[in-house]
Amino acid sequence: MDKKQVITACVFLHKDGKVLIGKRSKTKSFLPGKWELPGGHVEFGETIEQCLKRELQEEFNIDIVLDKPYSEYTYAMNDGKDHVIEVLYFAQMRDPNQKIKINKNEIEEYKWISKHEVDNYFKDNDDEGNAIRKGFKVLESEK
Repeated sequence: MDKKQVITACVFLHKDGKVLIGKRSKTKSFLPGKWELPGGHVEFGETIEQCLKRELQEEFNIDIVLDKPYSEYTYAMNDGKDHVIEVLYFAQMRDPNQKIKINKNEIEEYKWISKHEVDNYFKDNDDEGNAIRKGFKVLESEK
């Protein structure tokens, strides 16, 4: 069995005390219909910053300004063949008045949620939900 390392990245895109999440299209093979932070796989030869800017453009049709990384976690997928490292960055929209236009092949719908709404979309033991909770805490501690 060939094992491989996969790098993915997501953004905690925040505005007015809320974070952007998207619901994966039902046609996706991996976790269809799951709510998640925007992002995706870092392609060969691509930096994490290039990946995140590309993914946000492809999925939401917006330009972002990337800030610093604030968290990471790992998980296995494809029956343990792939070890995924997920890196999370803070980000903001380049223009706060940009209109989001989702790519329905990737994202079914999106929402801006507050820290009080995280539990409505992510379970307590969900790595991504925990990373979102951490993101809100880090931002609050920097005020």
